[in-house]
Amino acid sequence: MNPRSAFVAAPLLVMAYGVIRILDGLDGSRGPGLAWTTGHLAFLAALAMFVSTFLQMRRMAGRNTLSNVSATVGIIGTLALSTQFVIDIVVGFLSADRAGMGILFDRIQAVPGVSVAVYDGGPFLFYIGQLALVVQLAAVRRVKVWTPFLVLLDLLLPFVDKDLIPLGAVFLLVSFAPLAGQVSRTAEPVPAVV
Repeated sequence: MNPRSAFVAAPLLVMAYGVIRILDGLDGSRGPGLAWTTGHLAFLAALAMFVSTFLQMRRMAGRNTLSNVSATVGIIGTLALSTQFVIDIVVGFLSADRAGMGILFDRIQAVPGVSVAVYDGGPFLFYIGQLALVVQLAAVRRVKVWTPFLVLLDLLLPFVDKDLIPLGAVFLLVSFAPLAGQVSRTAEPVPAVV
């Protein structure tokens, strides 16, 4: 995939996940089923796009130590989230209903280290890496000064209510769309923005 497309595709796929998640819950229960699987596959595809965006943002930030660490942290978080979503898909396939899913999730999370690495700790690295890269881009004036605030809103809204994921994705799309135009500018200096 074209690296520029990843800046648009990632937020759109997160939005698709959020909308499908809402629709899946209209009957009072989420998963298992087609909506559960489709939504999770959309988010996995978004995570693949985020790896590309992290690498491009690292390049735009100057490939210095801080941007290298931030991108690495973000990619490690992406792997943790990907593992979580693959587990969710497999649990959905193996379960007849939501109660069965709960039993399997409890068993998986009881395995030492899984809860911290895949659910409670590892995924936060994705958000930390993403925000750190955007802040660095604002510091070197590759994005507007308000962009990190929109990204932060995107990251915080699901903690308020997961039904706000589509709204957060809109904020992320507004933040990322200008970056898509900068991907092709490899050696050209980019004018400062404020």
